Amino acid sequence: MITRRFNRRDFTVRCAAYLSGLGITGTALAFRAGAQGAPVSSGGEILRDYEAIHHEVSFKARRQRVYELLTDATKFERVIQLSDAKNNGMPPNAPPATISRDAGGTFSLFAGIISGRHIELVLNERLVQAWRAVHWKAGIYSIARVQLSDEGSGTKLVLDHTGFPKGEAQGLSDGWHKNYWKPMEQALA
Repeated sequence: MITRRFNRRDFTVRCAAYLSGLGITGTALAFRAGAQGAPVSSGGEILRDYEAIHHEVSFKARRQRVYELLTDATKFERVIQLSDAKNNGMPPNAPPATISRDAGGTFSLFAGIISGRHIELVLNERLVQAWRAVHWKAGIYSIARVQLSDEGSGTKLVLDHTGFPKGEAQGLSDGWHKNYWKPMEQALA
């Protein structure tokens, strides 16, 4: 298998092109305007007007179990049942999680509060998602990248979440802890 590393700019531009090809527009990507207000066409610089989240979390479970928990709707339901969202405001008759297991497939979690599309799935190693919260303006998607690596007999999970609207960082960061990491730790125990 041949792999190629991309820098952040290449990654972001490729994601934007991929999302556009999937019919997802209005992402939180903006290009610097030229002197007349027109976007710079080639080699345009991407504005960094949005906040970012970086988390590193360790789990006492193998990468395969962590990956399955994040990509199997039935298994992720356990995470939802243990989450802060379930205990604080999700309707009792909330629809179950749906998670496609294919790149390009969709997911809907926490009664549709979180939804999006898988950009890349690398078995037991990486998930990259076009990710959005239901209260964001229509067409706004961020990028959530989860990288899994061995850490002793457990797994180190690294999350990089970028491209979400300003002012959302604290709430999203808290949400990742309360609705993903803590309940995942319990579900994997």
